[in-house]
Amino acid sequence: MKNGYQKTVYACFLAYIVQAVVNNFVPLLFLTFQDTYGIPLSKITMLVTINFGLQLLVDLGSVGFVDRIGYRASMVTAHIFTASGLGLLAVLPDLLGNPFAGILVSVVLYAIGGGLLEVLVSPVVEACPSEHKEQTMSLLHSFYCWGHVGVVLVSTVFFRVCGIGNWKALALIWALVPLANAFIFTRVPMASLIGEGEKGLSIRELAGMKIFWVFMLMMTCAGASEQAVSQWASTFAEKGLGVGKTVGDLAGPLAFALLMGSARAFYGKYGEKIDLDRFMAGSSLLCVASYLCVSLVPSPVLGLAGCAVCGLSVGIMWPGTFSKAAASIPRGGTALFALMALAGDLGCSGGPTVVGMVSSCFGENLKKGILAAALFPLLLLLGIGMCRRCAGKRGEA
Repeated sequence: MKNGYQKTVYACFLAYIVQAVVNNFVPLLFLTFQDTYGIPLSKITMLVTINFGLQLLVDLGSVGFVDRIGYRASMVTAHIFTASGLGLLAVLPDLLGNPFAGILVSVVLYAIGGGLLEVLVSPVVEACPSEHKEQTMSLLHSFYCWGHVGVVLVSTVFFRVCGIGNWKALALIWALVPLANAFIFTRVPMASLIGEGEKGLSIRELAGMKIFWVFMLMMTCAGASEQAVSQWASTFAEKGLGVGKTVGDLAGPLAFALLMGSARAFYGKYGEKIDLDRFMAGSSLLCVASYLCVSLVPSPVLGLAGCAVCGLSVGIMWPGTFSKAAASIPRGGTALFALMALAGDLGCSGGPTVVGMVSSCFGENLKKGILAAALFPLLLLLGIGMCRRCAGKRGEA
């Protein structure tokens, strides 16, 4: 890494840990919200939908202002919103008198920050002068997984030692992470994503490219494949498999995140020796198999194993699609990364929502919902084939 940009990459690694806190801390409290505040499962599902849905809107809106105010100011703003949302989560549910409204306001604030981070982190790393960008991108996204692991481990130990009733104190502790990284981003060097004298493609120009729409499909399915199991892993382990909260959090989200991070770190180290398309196609098939295991196999142990293997299978989907898009559309600029993040967040919102809705139709049966979500990795596999065909036609031309 040249000219001190390694510090920038490290700050981006920490930014993805912040993103992991945004997406995975509150789901550990779903049953707590249900028991403490009497919030029904339908409203709890709405929190997931609003979190990722608002991130989706921020992804789209960021195209208009990120280039104007710059990546540094945008990064600092994203971390401040995230810290505010996590901090107020400890205060607003009781202060407003309506617990759900308080939680919702907090979710809205940190979702704005999370949406900005999703748009910003990957292009900041892509802009840093380095070799083997595909491997660096995969390693970057592995830190989301390590953050996920850290959130589950630290939260589980905290709940075990201090009691689940003190979750508000932990929310304040997590808020310190984005606050610290906001300061770091005021200091590190930032590179330009587009070369001097060049101009990034507009949304209209991107929309006229067939390969762009293939990547949008793939990103949507990558987000849905990942979050359809990840967001419900703790609840599935507790209610569907009949284990306690501590075992549920450790055996569900933790195993999922560990294996997802391992897949990304593996490609980050050995990626130059591996065909990315084949790796992603094999991962998609493994993902389908894990969904079938979770939803159809009656054994609780095998069901938990299916959740973990799902994490391994989805690891390469998101960073792999990002890398393929950046290589195929080199002048995509902020618009490309913002729209790709939008598609991914659409999938992140749609995946858990489909699981929740189908589960409700079958008497709160999460296995039925997860079975329905097996459609997403199948569509991703279709997208990989379409991408190869588009690339082949461009080569012939």
